[in-house]
Amino acid sequence: MEGKSRRRAPGMRPQQRREMIVRTALPLVAEHGTAVTTGQIARAAGIGEATIFRVFADKDELLDACVAEALRPDHVLAEIEAIPLDQPLPARLAEASAAIDAYLARMGMVIGALHATGRRGRGMPGPGDPGGGMHGAGGNGAGGNRAGGESAGAAPDRGAAMDRTRDAIAELFEPERDRLRLPVDQIASLFMGLAFTRARPPGGPSAGPGTSEPSMEEYLDVFLHGALKEGTAE
Repeated sequence: MEGKSRRRAPGMRPQQRREMIVRTALPLVAEHGTAVTTGQIARAAGIGEATIFRVFADKDELLDACVAEALRPDHVLAEIEAIPLDQPLPARLAEASAAIDAYLARMGMVIGALHATGRRGRGMPGPGDPGGGMHGAGGNGAGGNRAGGESAGAAPDRGAAMDRTRDAIAELFEPERDRLRLPVDQIASLFMGLAFTRARPPGGPSAGPGTSEPSMEEYLDVFLHGALKEGTAE
């Protein structure tokens, strides 16, 4: 298998080779941080180490590309957009929450490992910034774009990513538009706030002694139906 990969890799276009190397490097970076070697990455990719340096100037540039890939929200947006709208709304939102949780976990592993091994700056969010490339302000607000807009190594526009995420989530509420107390885009923004609030970096604050973290179902129940029991007097 390694021999096949070595014969195939030179036939790739440079961008394809670059993307393949980044995909292979990501789990190794999450495990080893800056201590990962280009030799380890080359062996995992089934290519010669020199092949890496045909598309990356050095290891720092490769790590930058890994950070950019970890921050890209394209995969989670595609998962949210694929959620069937004929499911009950709580099921739709549970799937969206799970997709966002998985994105934040993957991103947190890469960013956390790099921070833990001494890498700072270079456009990286801090380990306490749970939203990464999806959560934040700024950008040109290019909402409505679909997945696949950035290439490996290009840092995502955080404002545009936020708009794209809100638009994808807003679609999940469309079947219930006439029953919502607020416009769809406002409800989607509120749900995004809930989703990111639930995310905590490893080692972050817990719910406290004697308490347990609410489940996703409990979060969604309160979000959809409020904190007060039915029939409770104001």
